[in-house]
Amino acid sequence: MDLEARSLQPNVKAVLLAKLREYKSDLNNLKSEHKRLASANSNQAARDDLLESGMADAMSVSANQRGRLMMSTERLNESSDRIKESRRTMREIEELGVSILQDLHQQRQSLLHANDTVFLLLKVPYRHHLLTGKFEGKDEKEINEERRKKEQVKEIKMLF
Repeated sequence: MDLEARSLQPNVKAVLLAKLREYKSDLNNLKSEHKRLASANSNQAARDDLLESGMADAMSVSANQRGRLMMSTERLNESSDRIKESRRTMREIEELGVSILQDLHQQRQSLLHANDTVFLLLKVPYRHHLLTGKFEGKDEKEINEERRKKEQVKEIKMLF
């Protein structure tokens, strides 16, 4: 168009060249605006793509984290249950131990009482023998047997 306008008569040529420059200027403005809008749209599209993929990643990460959190919570609850069960078992064992110790104490008291009774029974005839010099019908063998029993009682006392 530029060549055709230059080949025309000078009075028409000036008008056509002015319009041509105006059209070229408008065309350049439209091209730059188009580039700017296309760039903005492509940036927006890229941004939207990133955000959508980011949201998808965030959702999958969130779901993954939620799953791990649920598993951790479940393990924590199981551990708490095991600790409660262990404490219950410990209390039962402690109560059983206390009961056993009480029984042993009662048995010890019974043994001590029996020991004292046996000691007194053995002691009375022996004292009488020392005081009177009489054996009251007991021979030396019986006295030795009583002494042996007395020594056994002493050994039993030493154990306690």
